[in-house]
Amino acid sequence: MSMAAYRTVKAPAEVEIIIQKSRFIGRCFPAGSEAEALAILADIRKKHWDASHNCYAYRIGERADCARYSDDGEPGGTAGLPMMEALKNRDLTDTLAVVTRYFGGVLLGAGGLVRAYSRAASEASTAAGLVDVLPALRYSLAIDYGRYGALEGFVREAAQVEDIQFGADVRILALVETEKAEAFCKAVIERSDGRCRPAPEGEGRIRRDI
Repeated sequence: MSMAAYRTVKAPAEVEIIIQKSRFIGRCFPAGSEAEALAILADIRKKHWDASHNCYAYRIGERADCARYSDDGEPGGTAGLPMMEALKNRDLTDTLAVVTRYFGGVLLGAGGLVRAYSRAASEASTAAGLVDVLPALRYSLAIDYGRYGALEGFVREAAQVEDIQFGADVRILALVETEKAEAFCKAVIERSDGRCRPAPEGEGRIRRDI
């Protein structure tokens, strides 16, 4: 199965909202596996052992094949599911959302809980920042010094340079979005007068901030 593009969060983030004296701490994390998501969740439960609830939702895998959520004692469907919907609405995967609640003594009702947990998860994902992770092809380029000046700017703009070495010639290892790879290779060959022909070096991924 070919690699697929997907969207995830850039970095861990935390937000806090107060609703009717209840304190909701929303957190969002990048998580590349279910084991990683569960380990993060365990740390939060340990840190907030005295909280009323530690509800969560996560989607894992480039096609979000692994998806789980929990109301952690809140009325069924009022916490974990709205958090899951918040992740789905942004098409996020490899992402864990956890909302910790400290009960303030005022009952919010089912609708109030749904809105609170959805908002906390959504605001946490916004704070975390979003990135698109795109399938890419890796190429090795051997460029003689006489043509390096004409090619360097183009390569850095059109590809993600992973490594560059200066020896008898300039060796560049670069990632190019799969859908742009053919045009990239053609352009490199033309700009080098046929002297540089990108050599395939496997697959990878490119992260683009949204």
